[in-house]
Amino acid sequence: MKVILTQDMESLGLGGEIVNVAKGYARNYLIPRGMALEATEQNIKLTEMQRKNIEIKRIKAKEDALKVKERLSGVSVTIAQKVGEEDKLYGSVTTMDIADQLEKQGITVERRRVILDKPIKSLGEFAVTVKLHPEVTASITVVVVPEA
Repeated sequence: MKVILTQDMESLGLGGEIVNVAKGYARNYLIPRGMALEATEQNIKLTEMQRKNIEIKRIKAKEDALKVKERLSGVSVTIAQKVGEEDKLYGSVTTMDIADQLEKQGITVERRRVILDKPIKSLGEFAVTVKLHPEVTASITVVVVPEA
Protein backbone atom coordinates (compact mmCIF):
# COMPACT_ATOMS: atom_id res chain seq x y z
CA MET A 1 0.00 0.00 0.00
CA LYS A 2 1.36 3.42 -0.91
CA VAL A 3 1.25 6.14 1.74
CA ILE A 4 2.55 9.70 2.03
CA LEU A 5 4.57 10.28 5.20
CA THR A 6 3.50 13.35 7.15
CA GLN A 7 6.64 13.36 9.31
CA ASP A 8 10.19 12.08 9.19
CA MET A 9 10.43 8.44 10.25
CA GLU A 10 13.84 6.90 10.68
CA SER A 11 12.83 3.47 9.40
CA LEU A 12 10.70 4.61 6.43
CA GLY A 13 11.77 7.98 5.07
CA LEU A 14 11.31 11.72 5.24
CA GLY A 15 8.08 13.67 5.49
CA GLY A 16 6.36 14.22 2.16
CA GLU A 17 7.78 11.08 0.56
CA ILE A 18 5.59 8.38 -0.92
CA VAL A 19 6.56 4.96 0.42
CA ASN A 20 5.22 1.45 0.02
CA VAL A 21 4.28 -0.33 3.29
CA ALA A 22 2.17 -3.31 4.32
CA LYS A 23 -1.59 -2.62 4.35
CA GLY A 24 -1.97 -3.57 8.01
CA TYR A 25 0.94 -1.33 9.07
CA ALA A 26 -0.58 1.59 7.20
CA ARG A 27 -4.20 1.09 8.31
CA ASN A 28 -3.56 0.09 11.91
CA TYR A 29 -0.53 2.18 12.84
CA LEU A 30 0.60 4.94 10.49
CA ILE A 31 -2.70 6.48 9.37
CA PRO A 32 -4.53 6.45 12.77
CA ARG A 33 -1.53 8.10 14.46
CA GLY A 34 -1.31 10.80 11.79
CA MET A 35 2.12 9.69 10.63
CA ALA A 36 0.94 9.05 7.06
CA LEU A 37 -1.88 9.66 4.58
CA GLU A 38 -3.16 7.23 1.99
CA ALA A 39 -1.57 8.08 -1.38
CA THR A 40 -4.69 9.13 -3.27
CA GLU A 41 -4.54 11.63 -6.14
CA GLN A 42 -6.03 14.34 -3.93
CA ASN A 43 -3.52 13.74 -1.11
CA ILE A 44 -0.61 13.67 -3.56
CA LYS A 45 -1.67 17.07 -5.01
CA LEU A 46 -2.09 18.48 -1.49
CA THR A 47 1.38 17.27 -0.51
CA GLU A 48 2.93 18.77 -3.64
CA MET A 49 1.45 22.15 -2.71
CA GLN A 50 2.83 21.83 0.84
CA ARG A 51 6.27 20.56 -0.25
CA LYS A 52 7.85 24.03 0.04
CA ASN A 53 6.71 24.35 3.67
CA ILE A 54 7.95 20.83 4.39
CA GLU A 55 11.40 21.71 2.99
CA ILE A 56 11.56 24.90 5.05
CA LYS A 57 10.69 22.94 8.23
CA ARG A 58 13.30 20.30 7.39
CA ILE A 59 16.02 22.94 6.87
CA LYS A 60 15.07 24.68 10.12
CA ALA A 61 15.17 21.38 12.02
CA LYS A 62 18.65 20.66 10.67
CA GLU A 63 19.88 24.15 11.63
CA ASP A 64 18.50 23.67 15.15
CA ALA A 65 20.23 20.29 15.37
CA LEU A 66 23.53 21.87 14.31
CA LYS A 67 23.17 24.50 17.06
CA VAL A 68 22.59 21.79 19.66
CA LYS A 69 25.57 19.85 18.27
CA GLU A 70 27.75 22.93 18.83
CA ARG A 71 26.57 23.10 22.44
CA LEU A 72 27.22 19.38 22.91
CA SER A 73 30.77 19.46 21.56
CA GLY A 74 33.16 18.77 24.39
CA VAL A 75 30.38 18.17 26.92
CA SER A 76 31.13 15.65 29.64
CA VAL A 77 28.42 14.13 31.82
CA THR A 78 29.33 12.65 35.21
CA ILE A 79 26.96 10.12 36.71
CA ALA A 80 27.39 8.69 40.22
CA GLN A 81 26.11 5.15 40.75
CA LYS A 82 26.18 2.60 43.59
CA VAL A 83 29.02 0.14 43.10
CA GLY A 84 29.45 -3.45 44.26
CA GLU A 85 32.45 -5.75 44.17
CA GLU A 86 34.99 -5.40 41.35
CA ASP A 87 33.61 -1.96 40.44
CA LYS A 88 30.41 -3.39 38.95
CA LEU A 89 27.35 -1.19 39.12
CA TYR A 90 24.25 -2.40 40.98
CA GLY A 91 22.07 -1.04 38.23
CA SER A 92 23.10 0.45 34.93
CA VAL A 93 23.39 3.85 33.32
CA THR A 94 20.58 4.28 30.80
CA THR A 95 19.66 6.84 28.18
CA MET A 96 17.24 8.43 30.65
CA ASP A 97 20.07 9.04 33.16
CA ILE A 98 22.20 10.66 30.47
CA ALA A 99 19.33 12.84 29.20
CA ASP A 100 18.57 13.97 32.78
CA GLN A 101 22.20 14.96 33.38
CA LEU A 102 22.30 16.87 30.09
CA GLU A 103 19.13 18.72 31.10
CA LYS A 104 20.77 19.71 34.40
CA GLN A 105 23.52 21.30 32.28
CA GLY A 106 20.89 23.24 30.32
CA ILE A 107 20.87 21.09 27.18
CA THR A 108 17.51 19.49 26.42
CA VAL A 109 17.74 16.22 24.48
CA GLU A 110 15.05 13.57 24.21
CA ARG A 111 16.21 10.30 25.76
CA ARG A 112 15.38 8.37 22.60
CA ARG A 113 17.96 10.49 20.77
CA VAL A 114 20.75 9.17 23.02
CA ILE A 115 22.17 6.04 21.37
CA LEU A 116 23.58 3.30 23.60
CA ASP A 117 24.43 -0.11 22.13
CA LYS A 118 23.92 -1.59 25.57
CA PRO A 119 23.41 -0.07 29.05
CA ILE A 120 26.60 0.98 30.82
CA LYS A 121 27.27 -1.44 33.71
CA SER A 122 30.79 -0.51 34.86
CA LEU A 123 32.79 2.47 36.03
CA GLY A 124 34.80 4.47 33.55
CA GLU A 125 34.61 6.86 30.66
CA PHE A 126 32.39 6.13 27.67
CA ALA A 127 31.76 7.85 24.33
CA VAL A 128 28.03 8.13 23.66
CA THR A 129 26.37 9.20 20.42
CA VAL A 130 23.42 11.59 20.34
CA LYS A 131 21.43 11.53 17.10
CA LEU A 132 19.92 15.00 16.83
CA HIS A 133 18.69 14.79 13.23
CA PRO A 134 18.87 12.12 10.51
CA GLU A 135 21.95 13.91 9.17
CA VAL A 136 23.42 15.33 12.42
CA THR A 137 25.01 13.34 15.25
CA ALA A 138 27.04 14.53 18.21
CA SER A 139 29.33 12.69 20.58
CA ILE A 140 29.52 13.27 24.33
CA THR A 141 31.59 11.73 27.08
CA VAL A 142 29.86 9.94 29.95
CA VAL A 143 31.93 9.40 33.07
CA VAL A 144 30.57 6.89 35.57
CA VAL A 145 31.96 7.29 39.10
CA PRO A 146 31.18 5.49 42.37
CA GLU A 147 28.56 7.10 44.58
CA ALA A 148 29.99 8.53 47.80
